[in-house]
Amino acid sequence: MDLDRHDFQLDDLVEKIKQNDNRLIALQVPEGLKMQALEMMDEIETETSAKVVLAADPCYGACDLVHDKMKMMGVELVAHMGHSQMNIDSGMPTEFIDVRYDGDPELSPVLPLLNKHLALAKERISNQDSNKQLSEAEAQEKFLDAVGRMAPLTDTKLGLVGSIQHLHLLPEFNDRLEKAGFDVEIPIGGARLSFPGQVLGCNYSGDDPSIGHYLFLGSGDFHPIGLVLHTGKPLAMLDPYSGTAEEMSFERIERILRQRFGLIMSSQDSQSFGILIGEKPGQMRRTLALRMKRMLEKHGKKGYLLALEHIGPDLIDFYPVDAFVNTACPRIAIDDAVRYRKPLITPFELEVALGEKQWETGYMFDEIP
Repeated sequence: MDLDRHDFQLDDLVEKIKQNDNRLIALQVPEGLKMQALEMMDEIETETSAKVVLAADPCYGACDLVHDKMKMMGVELVAHMGHSQMNIDSGMPTEFIDVRYDGDPELSPVLPLLNKHLALAKERISNQDSNKQLSEAEAQEKFLDAVGRMAPLTDTKLGLVGSIQHLHLLPEFNDRLEKAGFDVEIPIGGARLSFPGQVLGCNYSGDDPSIGHYLFLGSGDFHPIGLVLHTGKPLAMLDPYSGTAEEMSFERIERILRQRFGLIMSSQDSQSFGILIGEKPGQMRRTLALRMKRMLEKHGKKGYLLALEHIGPDLIDFYPVDAFVNTACPRIAIDDAVRYRKPLITPFELEVALGEKQWETGYMFDEIP
């Protein structure tokens, strides 16, 4: 990753600090950009009268805010780099700065994948039969279906999305893709998403039945895994850093779903559950946790509410419960399940284990609206 090609937009931040005559500010930076943090601190302190403190704890999103700690430290302004503002109150003056990368990859490497996925979407539309009654075995197969081949579609549009560093590329890529013969839609999500085409690890609310497949502009597989689990649709990835293209393979998603299926089955006989509540501002779903506790009690099972800022095996595995239900960041249960000795499941998965939800619904990705 060429960090020199990132625009950290410090000029606007410097001007804001000067206008407010801030004396102590905090810089909060995601993990992938922390190596540039000291350089940013030097520039801010050189250009203003403010001193800068780095909030050096791990930061994985705009849901992960540090305003309480920084307020106690006397900080007047938090500069949150690399994420966009969510529909949560930061509790103090906060500047969200969406760092941009100037890479502009060629479209040609991803075109064969997009044509393959378009054909798959067309086939799915022609084979849809919403009135068919499913056997138990067929219902379980639908739950495990790698790319949602049974998900209802109304069209075969190409959904164009990206991570925040690359969203400025979407209008240009929209035009290129349309010239290449694709019917393109840049989806607009809910209040948690600030920009058209934006996806988060916990929110893919821009999905629509008219979208038959996706192109993701970004690096890594964090967002693509969540998008395919949520939408059940084929997805191609084009990396602006390397210019390479690949797809989120059906086999990898199916492995994840089979793992989820196994965890649900192993939780069905559990009698006691630890219900995890995230203490981070954008992850605190207390109402959902209480609903899970009441549901467990209805089925004669025990639920214990456990509130944590950070969640890891060393912090919860020792509790004498049979399984855990995660209401904090949805990705903890999906991405880190193998690290835990006991089943770690999502609220939807608990509902399936208790018989409150049926297999026929297919897999439902846990999402924070």
